[in-house]
Amino acid sequence: MDTIAELAVDKRTARVILAVASEPADEVTGRMVRAWGATGTVARAAGAEVQAGPDGDVWQRRLAPRLDPAQIARVLADTERHGLRILIPGDADWPTAVEALGDRAPLVLWTKGDTSLLAVPVRDRLTLTGTRAATGYGEHVTAELAQSAVADGRQVIAGGAYGIEGAAHRATLTAGGRPVAVMAGGLDRLYPAGHAELLTRVGEAGLLASEMPPGAAPTKWRFLARSRLLAALSGAVVVAEAGYRSGSLHTAARASELGRPVGAVPGPVTSAASAGCHRLMRDGLAEVVAGYDDVRSLLDTVRGGAQRAAGRVAGLEDHALDRSASARSAGRGLSM
Repeated sequence: MDTIAELAVDKRTARVILAVASEPADEVTGRMVRAWGATGTVARAAGAEVQAGPDGDVWQRRLAPRLDPAQIARVLADTERHGLRILIPGDADWPTAVEALGDRAPLVLWTKGDTSLLAVPVRDRLTLTGTRAATGYGEHVTAELAQSAVADGRQVIAGGAYGIEGAAHRATLTAGGRPVAVMAGGLDRLYPAGHAELLTRVGEAGLLASEMPPGAAPTKWRFLARSRLLAALSGAVVVAEAGYRSGSLHTAARASELGRPVGAVPGPVTSAASAGCHRLMRDGLAEVVAGYDDVRSLLDTVRGGAQRAAGRVAGLEDHALDRSASARSAGRGLSM
């Protein structure tokens, strides 16, 4: 069997090795890849020499035991067996918008479906998210927003969860759209299990994407880390319905940090299912969304460049919002 060093000669496989050995949003691994490249980073993780610099020795001790050639071989075999595709930076369909995440950007993306959907300009992508315990009101509003977005030529992204996200996927499919679902675990074990049929349809009509390899289970941390991808991939994030401590507020927080506009749908003041939306609006972190015209205004803000200016103030590359479009045509954060 090949050794880790032999496998890592290919930069695509080297990135797979690092993605399997690391957890999502691992800034130290990201910093190493930026400095040494993927193959060089694997060599340093597997080498006998202790890595110098901030966190270098701890990082090496953490990754080295996870560099298992047999496991990498299984991941590569399962990728092929399940008909998945691996995207890395530099590939034609790699979503350059995630570069706004800096060293927390995904190392690879496993995908199933039409990867060209990731080449859509980020200003034409909308993330719809919200509570799993959605009310009829929340699901109705979500369906209207998703269907209107499809009619407006926009792409709808969600996380495949019960409640608001499932409603967004179903409405997108009903409207003849091509939904994108970003998963927190491996694409061979769709989660939640009750949405396996829905997510299979999403993969057939649109795209499933995950930074986790086949066989990886979704965990609380991986759900939280997935929030940054939902935020980075879209020009705007809209929270349709959310409790006061809903996980969807993490997605809104990550979007705010990236300079992406955030919208929230108001609900009855007596509804606990809308308390998170009211919290976002009260704290000035989200605009009121009373209909699709408000969503279009959020996305047009990106088109007009105001969010690129916010990104520069935050120290982000301004091309992260629209580089994918130009390449193919030649703040405040919520602490949670």
